[in-house]
Amino acid sequence: MTRLRSITTSLYVRLLSSETAVLVILAVIVGTGGGFGAVIFRWLIGAVKDFSFGTLSTLFGFMGPYYVIIVPALGGIFVGPMIYFLAREAKGHGVPEVMEAIALRGGRIRPIVVVVKSLASSISIGTGGSVGREGPIVQIGSALGSTLGQLLKLSDTRVRNLVACGAAAGIAATFNAPIAGVFFALEIILGEFEMSHFSMVVISSVMSSVIGRIFLGDRPAFPIPPYAMKSPWELALYPLLGAIA
Repeated sequence: MTRLRSITTSLYVRLLSSETAVLVILAVIVGTGGGFGAVIFRWLIGAVKDFSFGTLSTLFGFMGPYYVIIVPALGGIFVGPMIYFLAREAKGHGVPEVMEAIALRGGRIRPIVVVVKSLASSISIGTGGSVGREGPIVQIGSALGSTLGQLLKLSDTRVRNLVACGAAAGIAATFNAPIAGVFFALEIILGEFEMSHFSMVVISSVMSSVIGRIFLGDRPAFPIPPYAMKSPWELALYPLLGAIA
């Protein structure tokens, strides 16, 4: 028993003394956090939507079809002060704010951004605001990675790596797109492709994707309806549509 404990302790020390092993563990942690963050974010959106267009609509039934115009405005009334007083960097799309943190602040994002961005974006989307999930989940995942790096007092380079891991994890889980998450984080968030970044981002993206598929299902985020060509004359219209676009 004593020998087994000694071997276990020795392996544990060697594991922690290896920078690669530590980075892999951090990537797994960020990927797991990003995956669960995406699941909770999707759940919040659904809960707000059900409340706004279900429970709340019965109270304002006298407004008829005009209710759908009022709901986004009500969402804005809640979201505006929340962002203004708690975390102003949570405003906007989300991706430019993460890129700014990478370029100017060593990837450091305040932890409160995770909470504020999650609540504000879920309210905006759930009440029918003209926003999507991409920007918010990137900023949420990036903030999770940044928070972990700051807690461990890592260097700017490592914090940026964890921010990219969080961004990839968010995209991978919420859109069921692990490969897209990897290249999005490398090309858009970091703006560079290095093997030291690549391996960590891949691990986080895969880990997050597994969690997303467990809780959200293994299906495309945007189902494509079946298409059948009705007439060969349609082929003549495609070049014209391409030129107009």
